[in-house]
Amino acid sequence: MLADLHMHTTASDGQYDPAQVAGMARELGLEVIAITAHDTIDGVEEAVAAGARMGPLVLRGIELSGEEYPNLHILGLGFPAETPKLRRMCEELRQRRERRKYRIRDFLRDRGLEVPLDEVEKAAAGGIIGRPHFARVMLDRGLVSTREEAFGRYLDIPEFHALEKGTKPTARECVEIIKASGGMASLAHPYQVGLGDEGLEELVSRLKDWGLDAIECCYTKHTPERTEFYLSLARRFGLRVTGGSDFHGDGEQFKPDYPMAKFELDLDWLNISPG
Repeated sequence: MLADLHMHTTASDGQYDPAQVAGMARELGLEVIAITAHDTIDGVEEAVAAGARMGPLVLRGIELSGEEYPNLHILGLGFPAETPKLRRMCEELRQRRERRKYRIRDFLRDRGLEVPLDEVEKAAAGGIIGRPHFARVMLDRGLVSTREEAFGRYLDIPEFHALEKGTKPTARECVEIIKASGGMASLAHPYQVGLGDEGLEELVSRLKDWGLDAIECCYTKHTPERTEFYLSLARRFGLRVTGGSDFHGDGEQFKPDYPMAKFELDLDWLNISPG
């Protein structure tokens, strides 16, 4: 099936609302998509309803951040509408992010950058506040020249990540809450975890023991060589394969170099069918 199982909307840090994303996916010819907002399932039902009306099939999804590494993300896919355990975790994570925004503001202020929280909240438009919203305000205020500079100099450096220690669930908790909620768990963009091949193999082994179902082997930024390595990992550990673009939008401030993509995937293990 032609699928893209990693997409973001205005519920977290995307440019388009859930129904718009579903419509864009239909125009691209996708059969199945998953809405995977950061730490929230807000907006998922809107996308599911839009997909039910006009296609494509929309899976409920989420992208959870693990504590162990800065960019260790676990995708939850295909859980039902009623997920009280996951909803409780999302509410706790929302509260953590509310407290976190003050730490990020102070972190930037200590480095001579004044980033007003009211402007960050406006950029988030009621969604989960994250680093991209700070980057957007920094860009708008001329504090940085590009989104990449905001992350490269401030929001994705070791000092920033040290600030976040103890604020996220562990990878095991991420996998277990997804499984307990009736979903399937996939390791997102494994190259971003920043481990060498041996380190990544050890991580995948642990995640598998905790219930991991799949690896996002197909991803916008994976080279053919990396894709083949991740496919070999999936085969070695008996894991399924997912693929996603990590689409956020096409505007300058929304990772425009991550366009929606069409991956040919075997999704029988997710117990889904088109239409």
